Amino acid sequence: MRENTLRSIWARGEAVVNGWLSIPAGFSAEVMANQGFDSLTVDMQHGVVDYQVAVTMLQAISTTPVIPLARVPWNDPARLMKILDAGVYGVICPMINTRAEAEAMVQACKYPPRGYRSWGPVRASIYAGADYGDHANHDIVVMPMIETAEALKNLDEILSVDGVDAIYVGPSDLSLAMGLRPRLDQTDPPVVEAQQKIVEACKRHGVAAGIHNATAAYALKMIAAGYQFVTLASDSRFMAAKAAEEVAVVRKSGVAAGKLPAY
Repeated sequence: MRENTLRSIWARGEAVVNGWLSIPAGFSAEVMANQGFDSLTVDMQHGVVDYQVAVTMLQAISTTPVIPLARVPWNDPARLMKILDAGVYGVICPMINTRAEAEAMVQACKYPPRGYRSWGPVRASIYAGADYGDHANHDIVVMPMIETAEALKNLDEILSVDGVDAIYVGPSDLSLAMGLRPRLDQTDPPVVEAQQKIVEACKRHGVAAGIHNATAAYALKMIAAGYQFVTLASDSRFMAAKAAEEVAVVRKSGVAAGKLPAY
């Protein structure tokens, strides 16, 4: 089976740099896959991506060594199994609040006897190799999202579930749960404290902690705090930010407003 390099990065005590794909296009996925990320996550929850387009995006990523992941819309066994069959090497699932929900997620991602994932790795066996079934239970990364007050209360129980390899902090939903404005790169003390509590719990349980960031500067702060999976913004955010920056330069020059330079 093709190596899941996320596991070897974590084994070295290092952090995975993850990219985020919300644009439903194979070409944009291919562009992102050539920018140096360790992994790329196809966002099927809030991204504008359905299953068929997701498959083409995974095909684009597979032309590189980048590890393909997906965030599913919900803790739905059918969606988890189907995107795993498409060849992702890890799944992120939102709104996991209890040990039972984490256990249900793990079971949907694991073949018997550990779980009840149905056999049918149609594309996964092409991408990963003919021995996919021998290694999938170990190599696939299962990553619940921690983003509610209930999840924080049940954090140790969630992290104690065998098969939970990592967790992913959703700072915006976590902020909402605390009655604060939803945003990335949080500085509000209650959210900052919660993020620190999460990473400390992950260290106790030997689980990798992940978090979504708006900027590289904040991602570096999170790595320093102990996070081992950091997402940098997203494809759509990168495109919007760079486009706005370039347009602003031209607008500021005055040329666009008809103020021609003197010769």
